[in-house]
Amino acid sequence: MSTTNGAAVRFEKVQKSYDGKNLVVKDLNLDIAPGEFLTMLGPSGSGKTTCLMMLAGFEPATHGEIFLNDQPINNVPPYKRGIGMVFQNYALFPHMTVAENLAFPLQIRKLPKSERDAKVQKALDMVELGQFGNRRPIQLSGGQQQRVAVARALVFDPDLVLMDEPLGALDKQLREQMQYEIKHIHENLGITVVYVTHDQSEALTMSDRVAVFEDGVIQQLSGPDALYENPKNSFVAQFIGENNKLSGTVKSLEDGRCRVELNDGTELSADPVNVANVGDKTTLSLRPERIEFEPVESTENVVNGTIKEVIYHGDHLRVVMEVAGNDEFIVKVRNRGDQRILEPGQMHSLGWAANDCKALDFVQ
Repeated sequence: MSTTNGAAVRFEKVQKSYDGKNLVVKDLNLDIAPGEFLTMLGPSGSGKTTCLMMLAGFEPATHGEIFLNDQPINNVPPYKRGIGMVFQNYALFPHMTVAENLAFPLQIRKLPKSERDAKVQKALDMVELGQFGNRRPIQLSGGQQQRVAVARALVFDPDLVLMDEPLGALDKQLREQMQYEIKHIHENLGITVVYVTHDQSEALTMSDRVAVFEDGVIQQLSGPDALYENPKNSFVAQFIGENNKLSGTVKSLEDGRCRVELNDGTELSADPVNVANVGDKTTLSLRPERIEFEPVESTENVVNGTIKEVIYHGDHLRVVMEVAGNDEFIVKVRNRGDQRILEPGQMHSLGWAANDCKALDFVQ
């Protein structure tokens, strides 16, 4: 029998299979704190959306138990779970006005009309659509429709709101604007939010913690900064942000550092995150913005590289180089306005700190 622990949501040994053979979610154990904004992040087929659908009640768990406020909900139908839901396609009723869309979940709960009207207006004001109650969804822009969908999920004051790729249909600028708006609504209301996306920048921007899924398993559960700065394995390092890979063999392990010999014979110092023994194969992970052109002599790792391509990105230059056998090695150079000319064919020395270079599990 499970004990209470104060979590808003708890997955306990949860598994899911659609065919009785292959598990799309494998033995999931996860606690989500009250008021937390937790994002389930991963590529298509990783299991993140299935977890959300089980929590919402739209999919049954094959094994294990899901708890909401310490109460088991596996056998509770979706409409009795009291969970707000925001979908990517908005799921608004086209024949209803905005206000009628928001009033619908309140009518189901049999609230009196005066209370419904007050809650609808409060929710619309929250998403800055207070004057749009009489319009129909087709009269609104995509961003406005998404605001209505968020307001409808919040109108009955749920303790938990689930969001399934809610910004996927919006253009980049509006998507970024809505990220901040949803984040601020969460902060102001203090509700628990479980958010699903495959967009890693979205997850880093909005979340208190991020659960990175792959092959039905959480590969890492961390705050955004820890996820980016200290990936626990090569999958997380590659999936979160841009990343350089260098493969080699561990030559020594001592004093919290390891020496790694690359395939071309270059030796580098690294932070041994996911290696245990001398002789292990490893993949080094290095962020492009942590690399310096023409480093000072005291820099721990220094290599030579040849520029293949320079791409202008406004605030920075993305320099593609050939380094230690990797011909897609990326360096981000801050655009200071007086940036020296970098051209294909030039050779430059590059340097970085050992702590910025993570020795992880080996991948081909």
